[in-house]
Amino acid sequence: MLVLQTLVLGPAHGHTIAHAIERGSEDVLQIEHGSLYPALHRLENRGWIASFWGTSENNRKAKYYRLTPVGRKQLLAQTTRWEQLVRAIGRILKPAVE
Repeated sequence: MLVLQTLVLGPAHGHTIAHAIERGSEDVLQIEHGSLYPALHRLENRGWIASFWGTSENNRKAKYYRLTPVGRKQLLAQTTRWEQLVRAIGRILKPAVE
C-alpha cells in the first residue's frame, strides 16, 4: 500500500521509493532494499505497477516504476481496508464509555 501511494505522485526508482516512505514516516519505517525489490517485482507481476528503464538524477541507468490503473484501484481497496482495520483496533484499544 505504501509503495502504491508513493507512486501516485509519479514514476520513481526503488531508491526514491524507499526514501519517500522513510521521510514520509519521519524515519519510523525503514525500508530494506532486500525487501523492497522483491515487493516491487510482486506488484509488477500482479499488474499494479509497471517498470521502464530511465536515467537517475546522478546520470545512472535505473529501473523506474509507475502506478497502473489497476494499481490505483488496488490502492483504493487497500486504503479502505486499512482504515477499517485502524477503526476496529481503535475501538478495542479505547472502548466507548457507556
